[in-house]
Amino acid sequence: MELRPILSTLRRHKITATLLILEIALTCAIVCNAVFLIGQRLQHMDMTTGIDEHALLQIQLAEIAPTPDIYARAREDLAVLRQVPGVQAAALTNQLPLGGSSSNSSIKLDLAQRQPNLSAGTYFGQDLPQTMGARLIAGRYLQADEFVDAGIVLKALATGDTKQLPAVTVITQAMGERLWPGQNPLGKTLYIGPVGVRVVGVLADLARANAHDDATAHYSMVLPLFMGASQDQSYIIRTRPQDRQAVLKAAVAALKQADPQRVVTVQRTYDQVRRKFFENDRAMAGILVGVIIALLIITALGITGLASFWVAQRRRMIGIRRALGATRRNVLRYFQAENFVLATLGIALGMVLAYAINLFLMLHYELPRLPAIYFPVGAVALWLIGQLAVLGPALRAAAVPPVVATRSV
Repeated sequence: MELRPILSTLRRHKITATLLILEIALTCAIVCNAVFLIGQRLQHMDMTTGIDEHALLQIQLAEIAPTPDIYARAREDLAVLRQVPGVQAAALTNQLPLGGSSSNSSIKLDLAQRQPNLSAGTYFGQDLPQTMGARLIAGRYLQADEFVDAGIVLKALATGDTKQLPAVTVITQAMGERLWPGQNPLGKTLYIGPVGVRVVGVLADLARANAHDDATAHYSMVLPLFMGASQDQSYIIRTRPQDRQAVLKAAVAALKQADPQRVVTVQRTYDQVRRKFFENDRAMAGILVGVIIALLIITALGITGLASFWVAQRRRMIGIRRALGATRRNVLRYFQAENFVLATLGIALGMVLAYAINLFLMLHYELPRLPAIYFPVGAVALWLIGQLAVLGPALRAAAVPPVVATRSV
């Protein structure tokens, strides 16, 4: 099929051809970037936390009346929970991986530094990594005699008594590699404000509570700090996945029986924690899928509508070609080739627009560069949609009888 007759015809319909090219270009640019953004959201939603997610429960309580000793109350609650049938372990924590509400600390390797090396999610809680199922890959877990009540730490900070402050910590492998690339972090000292703590253990992973940035999501540490029972703390229970609902119900009942005056503000499985954290990402992905489908449908309808219009306009020309010996296949191929030319021009322009949009997103929203693979994939998709959209009008054109076409003026 020669391109000269097609280009000659398109020059006589510059405005309509240009509008269709622009429509295809805009669709190509938006679809490429939208698919890339969906991939980024799905990758983010697939983030690992390093814990045994399907075996964990969360319970949070609120006190109606002030508790004289919040630390004694927390230890009593933990003792009650550990007696519940099906409970394998229980701990009190200040935050949860992907829990949203977060506690973070600026980390330095030298007190003389003006800027911190990184910000790390800071977990407090005795037996917390063991209860969560975080895997230890080097060193040891924190020991019971190393934990200090938070109230004592606050007093020590006020008086400058550093002997009362926590002296050790367990960090994640990602945090250790970031602070000491290629080195063993065990025995190394890092500083949280003026306090130096020694690394005694390394966890394979433990995601942060506010893990929105994939690059820093796994910078976490556990300090030997015991928080008292309050509405800001959560009891974490480990059980068998199949026993979660029964254990959750029994654990809540046991805590209420221990003190009927307290209110349970949160009771859920960890799966619900994860689902809530990523609900905005799911919504964004759903919206982008809707945008892609809508754009592709509109573009396909535009191609179909324009092709139908041109078939009606060229009815006499089609009849003349048929009378001169053109077969139905020749007519069909002509309209498909014409659509292919328009789609190719639109896709070429669309790739330039897609790259420009990606540069804008990189500059203003810190997104990564659009991989080159999206361009050929988007091009093939639009070519296929274009050929399918033009197929109906092209078949109608090929079915025009030569005699009828030549008699119509």
